[in-house]
Amino acid sequence: MTIHPTAIVAAGARLGSGVRIGPYCVIGPHVEIGDDCELISHVVVDGHTTIGAGAVVHPFAVLGHGPQDLKPAAEASRLTIGRNCLIREHVTMNNGTARGGAHTRVGDNCFFMISSHVAHDCIVGNNVTLVNNVMLAGHCEIGDNAIMGGGSAVHQFTRVGHNAFIGGLAAVEHDVIPYGMALGNRAYLGGLNIIGLKRRGVTRADIHALRHAFDLLFEGQGTLQQQLALAESAYPDQAIVAEVLAFIRAGGKRRILTPRSGQRPDKAGDVPAGSEG
Repeated sequence: MTIHPTAIVAAGARLGSGVRIGPYCVIGPHVEIGDDCELISHVVVDGHTTIGAGAVVHPFAVLGHGPQDLKPAAEASRLTIGRNCLIREHVTMNNGTARGGAHTRVGDNCFFMISSHVAHDCIVGNNVTLVNNVMLAGHCEIGDNAIMGGGSAVHQFTRVGHNAFIGGLAAVEHDVIPYGMALGNRAYLGGLNIIGLKRRGVTRADIHALRHAFDLLFEGQGTLQQQLALAESAYPDQAIVAEVLAFIRAGGKRRILTPRSGQRPDKAGDVPAGSEG
């Protein structure tokens, strides 16, 4: 373990083996930092915050300060960050609130680029990427492998499904299905993240089934519940389709994001630059 002489580490902080604390970092008394983490310089970690092993935190990141909420903060609310996360300059992550379970959670192997923000009570999955200046409002849920394009913003209580892609500058105010692609301000469902599916080794048959199920869900004439039943009957044994249907049926506080008429870049083959997540 190495701690620069200008760093301030409060009594009670727990540091794992191989931790490197750089110049002018400030570590609070209830912080736990896992093995082989590096805080490069000028990093502030406070509150009941746990950082998993192997994380690298760049200058001026602030992790574990109180939620940006006018209601009183929950006692001993937590921020938990998983293993091997890369946290770049000026990233902020807040701990939770009493009404949100008092716990903000970030998974393993995530990449937070410059000035991205994770608000109180968010749940961020594994292998998630937040590009520069992404803003997650309170209580958002972001699924595994999601990619959030630069400057995008997600409304409080919104769910983003696993393997979804959010385009740059998108303003997302409704739930995005797994493997979905959200574009625009206000965001609409631009289809499926086809290139991302291929990169993750999803078979051609599964992609074909998912595209057809997407059409059944969002291009039919019935209600969403009727379209769900159609998609389920068409693909009763297709696991990848079942994942999307389960996400929709689980529901949340926001409605499901839907396409705009005639705007399906994935279907037309005109996939926007950067949507290769």
